[in-house]
Amino acid sequence: MPQPPRIAVLASGRGSNLQAVLDAIADGRLAAQVVGVYSDRPAAAALQRVPEALRWSAVPARYPSRADYDAALTDAVAASAPDWVLCVGYMRILSDGFVQRFRGRLLNIHPSLLPKHRGLHTHARAIEDGDAEHGASVHFVIPELDAGAVIAQAVVPVAADDDAERLAARVLSVEHPLLLATLQLAVAGRIAEQGATVTLDGHPLFTPLRLDSAGNSLNR
Repeated sequence: MPQPPRIAVLASGRGSNLQAVLDAIADGRLAAQVVGVYSDRPAAAALQRVPEALRWSAVPARYPSRADYDAALTDAVAASAPDWVLCVGYMRILSDGFVQRFRGRLLNIHPSLLPKHRGLHTHARAIEDGDAEHGASVHFVIPELDAGAVIAQAVVPVAADDDAERLAARVLSVEHPLLLATLQLAVAGRIAEQGATVTLDGHPLFTPLRLDSAGNSLNR
């Protein structure tokens, strides 16, 4: 019997998206296996969500240079022979070398409707800009921050009385289904990166898939 696709996960925080992936694998909704969780923060709660044998962490400041840390991370991830590498709240910018090593199978979930609000503090920025809607995006990772081809997005409204915390909670409620729906396409071999675009079943995806809170496509 063929082994399910292998997913390596990079995380810096609590790992709620990682847990959603683990739960989906456990109950048969995602035909994959998590083969390693990697963090720049040894105390990250995400690491505790998998057995010790699957954990790798290191403090970047303890390496002689950023290049040394990046090389150690790249080698550690490569050793797990992943089919896909998934960033879920990984708070370091990946080196060009890391991105090129896993290019085309490196995904990130970002809490905004890219290309709007790349980088940090996306919820506060959406409110400050008066956005009517906000959400999350899953995209292929390229060396430029949050600039890779967007595969799928989920949208939430921005309420007049929202603060960043309330808006963040609303976005989180759609992140998990969005991530799982995208991973289902990935592990089934249905999506690919082709230059600055995404292909779905071999055809260019001219706009990102729009998914509802259950992960169902809203595209027509």
